[in-house]
This record gives sequence, structure tokens and C-alpha cells, in this order.
Amino acid sequence: MVPEEFGSSEAGKKGGKARAKALDSKTRKEIARKGAAARWQGKDGLPQATHGDTDHPLRIGDIEIQCYVLEDGTRVVSQRGLQASIGISASGGAQRLQGILSKLSAKGIDTKDLEARIRDPLLFWGPTGKTHGFEATILADFCDVILSAREKGGTLQPNQLHIAKQCEILMRGFARVGIIALVDEATGYQEARTRDALAKILEAFIDKELRGWIETFPADFYNHLFRLRGLDYPKDTVKRPQYFGVLTNDIVYKRLAPGVLDELKRITPKDDKGRRKHKYFQRLTSNLGYPKLKEHLGAVVAIMKLSDNWNDFIDKLNRHYPRFGETMLLPFPEDDGTGL
Repeated sequence: MVPEEFGSSEAGKKGGKARAKALDSKTRKEIARKGAAARWQGKDGLPQATHGDTDHPLRIGDIEIQCYVLEDGTRVVSQRGLQASIGISASGGAQRLQGILSKLSAKGIDTKDLEARIRDPLLFWGPTGKTHGFEATILADFCDVILSAREKGGTLQPNQLHIAKQCEILMRGFARVGIIALVDEATGYQEARTRDALAKILEAFIDKELRGWIETFPADFYNHLFRLRGLDYPKDTVKRPQYFGVLTNDIVYKRLAPGVLDELKRITPKDDKGRRKHKYFQRLTSNLGYPKLKEHLGAVVAIMKLSDNWNDFIDKLNRHYPRFGETMLLPFPEDDGTGL
């Protein structure tokens, strides 16, 4: 008879836990991934992702794109990541992408069969279960279509021009990373570089290029700004009332740090029409000023969501984020009639 300490199921469980504790987190994740692959292999006839996990997305600035390699070598990206990378919100899903492509096709733009490809996404077993995605090359193909449309002229709507700019930067970033990868492969350096080295090169390039135009102010900021001012939020244009600039200076830049707005006005020249040649946030330092702006915007939007009207919003904002250089008026207790 096998001694209980070696033969019982309880002893086996204890031994398994001890072995698991002795392994590093990376090894444990790999074992878990292989276990999941074994359980799912052949299930529903779907391909299995052999590489990639949710903890290691492709990062481009603030964007995270889940990417995987399937057992047949197909490289795939997630649908949400595809939309985010080209500056399209997740709302509307694939239908929004198809709508853009359909209109471009009607105007004579070769859309590379992207409508059908987006309509029929890949379904595979990923680390967390069934996952939808597209072949990774779809991102470059979509960028190519959008840039062709911009080059033709008159085919993109004004509110789609930012997508073209994003696509241009992505394509330039892909080209830069591509030549680095080719050199690494030819020289054998690819075996020595870290697993995320190319992703970091791409992220640094994209982040630097995007700073010149990226929509730093979130859509929620303007959505609530229109609401609090009693205005309807326009869906088909990016134009906003001119006085919104004055409001933005007040609720953002005057409260960011002492003297920031005055200095930004000083160093940001105007064109011949009296408009600033650059957005104020483009002048903020990347290590302190820009992160501080993003933090402040997050707080402002949170207060906006909690406010019923403009006066309510300004009252809350003044209490939590007063303008620099102004003395806050403290609320006095009501007169109780004693004269004290």
C-alpha cells in the first residue's frame, strides 16, 4: 500500500501547490496557457492562439492593442484595438468602420475588400476564451485606404481628417519599425533584443508624432461643456462656439499652475487672422506639464458629470480647483440673530 502522505489526493494537491509557489509568475502563466490550450484544442474547430496574452498588448502611446499569433502563424489584432489605433471610438463597433469604407467605395476609392474582411472577423481561442479579431495587416491596409482617399481630395468628411492624420503617423511608424526589424533579422540581432523592443520604438515614435495634433481634451469634456451651457451637442461637426476657448482657459489653464496661461499666451504666436498657431497643450513639457494637464482634465470631467448646470459646476470647481492668484471667499454661517 502506498503511504497516505504520497498516495492520497490531498497530498497530491499540497505537492502541486508547493510546486506552483516555487515557480516564477512567468512560468506559471505559461503553464496555465498551455493547459488552456490543451483543454480548448480542437473545440468547435476554432484555431488556438499560441502566442500573446492580455498582459502584453501592443502599446502605441495611450492605446493598447491586444495581439496574438495563431497556431497557423496568422498574426491578429483585436477589433477594439483596431478602432482605437486609427482614432475611431468604440461606439458603433464594426458598423462604423464599414460605413466609412462603404462611402469611400462609392466615391471610387479602392477599399481592398476591407468591408467584407471587417464584416467577417476571425474567431479563435485566446487566453480568456473565444476572441474576435482581424489579421494584423488589416491595420496597414485601412491606413492605406484612408490616405488614398485624402490624396484624391473631396472624399473624406471634415470630421474624418483626424483619422487620416492618425493613419499617416501609423504608416510612418510601421515603416520605421519594419526597417529596424529587417536589419535585426539580417544581422542576427533579433535573437538578442528584448521581446518588446520594437513595440517600444514604435510607441516612442507615435507618441512624439501624435503630440502635435492629438485630441488631448476627451470627448466627454466637450459633451458636458455643451450640456452645462444648455446647448445641443453636434454629432456631425467638430466646430464649437468661439467663446469655448475663453471657458477652457478659465476652467483649465488658469487652474493648472500659477502663471501658466500668461506664459502660454506669450510663447504661442498668432497667425494673420489672430488665431493661435498652436494649441496651448502642445507647449507643455512632456515630463510635467502635459501629465498634469491630463490629470486636471480628468478631475474637471468628473466634476462636470456631478453638476446639474453651469453655475453648479463652477461652484464645485472653485471649491476644489480655484484659479491661481485669487483668494477664495469662504462661506459664512447664517446670521442667527445674536449679532455675534
